[in-house]
Parts: sequence; structure tokens; C-alpha cells
Amino acid sequence: MLHSRPDPWLTIIGIGEDGMAGLSAAGHAALTQADVIFGGPRHLALVHAGEKGRPWPVPFSLEPVLAERGRRVVVLASGDPFWFGAGSSLAARLEPGEWIAQPALSTFSRAANRLGWRLEQVTCLGLHAAPFERLVPLLGPDIRAICLLRDGDAPRSLAQWLVGRGYGASTLHVMEALGGPRERIRSVIAADFAFTDVAAPVAVGITLSGPPGLSRASGLPDSTFVHDGQITRRPVRALSLSALAPRPGEILWDIGAGSGSISAEWCLAGGEAFAIEIRADRAATIHANATALGLEHRLRVMEGEAPAALADLPDADAVFIGGGANAAMLEHLWTVLRPGARIVANAVTLETEALLGLWHGQKGGDLLRIELASAAPLGSMRGWCPARPIVQWSVTR
Repeated sequence: MLHSRPDPWLTIIGIGEDGMAGLSAAGHAALTQADVIFGGPRHLALVHAGEKGRPWPVPFSLEPVLAERGRRVVVLASGDPFWFGAGSSLAARLEPGEWIAQPALSTFSRAANRLGWRLEQVTCLGLHAAPFERLVPLLGPDIRAICLLRDGDAPRSLAQWLVGRGYGASTLHVMEALGGPRERIRSVIAADFAFTDVAAPVAVGITLSGPPGLSRASGLPDSTFVHDGQITRRPVRALSLSALAPRPGEILWDIGAGSGSISAEWCLAGGEAFAIEIRADRAATIHANATALGLEHRLRVMEGEAPAALADLPDADAVFIGGGANAAMLEHLWTVLRPGARIVANAVTLETEALLGLWHGQKGGDLLRIELASAAPLGSMRGWCPARPIVQWSVTR
């Protein structure tokens, strides 16, 4: 016997600066029939919500919407509600039959159409409440990005940030109120930015001009990171990351993270990392490195000692132990990790090397001895200066 799905009580409507004129007949009907309409003050004014209107609470919360379950409710969002909008947050809290969405053109789509840019070749970022450092991983000559910004002052701040990074020659396309009667688009070189009358809502299209950005290969220069000497050096870091095999969306536990360099490069590859560090000063250093690289939303610092600090973390796809591995920690990891998880452990002491050799004999995997030397002055000439050898064990659970 077939059962019909119940009518959704929530309609999520994407709206542009053209207001009611840009809505479909279904959108008009949903607003007319609504008991309650949620949205920002600007959106509520665009649809003349009147007494039905409920502005979003500060700080933002979905609870007022969920409290109206069973009534006819409309939520207004800019453009496409599922692109830097409230749509995905609402959908995660509701059953599929409870809601329906009516998207409009996103600001990103409008901006790309105004500029004649291929949207699939442009990085799109929502920087309403995020730092400009989110741009760091994509900085490089001729890269294009479209950024949604918080208010009319933000484009000037963005231009100053780019100048400070050596990208003052970049072109900024400042786009206000796209799709509405107040639409205005002006272009300027970042170093020459002098607009004082930019009004929200605003997006900025950027064509970057400046030095080469971060390499996409594993093993960034050590100077990329703040550290106190406790850092997995570049060649070893490259080998370690190769063994860890990061993939977008995967989770890393970085035990004894030091400067957080392994965690940071894992996140630059698209994953998320939990850096476990017992020393407060080094935990602060990891925070600083994550912020400087625009990774604070992907790299979380857990101040404490493993394995206790691992207790409430989401399941790991990979674990890195940069030093200080012991039998109890390896036993714990082998117990809690799910099949398919990767473990990479580096040893610099004879005792830890013996431990990894024992576990390699019992569990398999690969055991690698890394011996490196770098050229250094030797009197009036040069010679090889060897580093301490490192033994690396990598295995899949």
C-alpha cells in the first residue's frame, strides 16, 4: 500500500536583490500562506513580511525555526540556500518530507555572469564571518576568486590585506547589490583602492597578481611554519605525508604535533586534523600556524596527552606519531582504529626504533630507514652534514 508524503511545513526560499519580482509563483504562494517568515532584516523588507517577519536571532540559531514545526513557515536566504546559506543546516535537522527549497541564482552565479568568468574555474568563498587568511591556500598569479563579504568596509580591508601579502597588483571587481535596482560594479587595483561608499550586500571578484603561492606538493619549506625547533623537517615531512596518503574529507590524529606542520599540510590536501600536544606553548604555536594558513576551521588543537586526549575525537582515517611512540600507545591505537586506517610512526631513538621494528615484525607494513645529509661549509669548502637517521613504520590497520 502506498503512503503519500506529508506536505512540508517549511519552505526555504532563495531571494535576490530584485525581491518579490524574482520569485516564482510557488514562492509567492508560500509567502502568502506562511504563518511565520524568518530571515535577515533586509530579506524581510524585500518581501514585505510585516507582522509575520521574524529576524534571525543574534547569535544565529535555528532553534526558533524548529520551534515552529507544524505551522507554515518560510525561511529566506540569499540566492541558493545551499551555497553558504542556511539550507544545509536546516536540512540536517529535519526529515526529508518536512521541507522544500526554492533556490534563486546565487551571488556567485550572478557575479560570474557579470564578469564573463567560467564559474567552474573560480574559487568561491563566503568570508562573511571568516578571516581573509582563508585565501592563503589559493594565492598565486592569475588565480580568480569570488568572495562574499560582511559589509561595505570589508572590500577596503581585503585590498589592504592583499597589499600586505604582496598582491597589491591584483584586480578587484567590487559588486554591490547584484540583481537589484542598486546594482553597481566597479573595478580597481588593490593598491589603489579608494572607494569610500561601498554598500552591502557586496561581493568581490579577484584576479590575483603577485608571487607564486603555496606549493601543492608535500613538504613545504620549514620557514612556512612558526616553530621552536620541534618540527618534522621538510624531507621527512614529505615522506611522512606520502605514507599518510591524505585525501579530501579524511581525518588525521597528529600525536605529539609540535609545530603542527604535518597537520597543516594534511589540511591543505583537503582533510581535517586534530593536533594533540601536551605543551601549552606548542599548542599556541599550532593555533598560530593554522590561523596564518587559513586552516583554523580544519585544524583543531587538543591540548593534552595521548591516548587520553583521543577519547572524544571522531574516528581517524590516519594517525601520525612524530616521536615518543610507546607500546601502550600502539596497543591502544590498534584497538580503537577502524580497519583501513593508516598509522605512520617516526623514531629517532634506539628504543623507539626497536619498538617499531618489533611491531613491523608482528603487524607487517613498511619499515623505512631515512638517512639524510645536507651540504654545509667545511673550512673554505663544503661537505655533507648528516642528520640523525629516522626509522619510519607505516601500516594499514
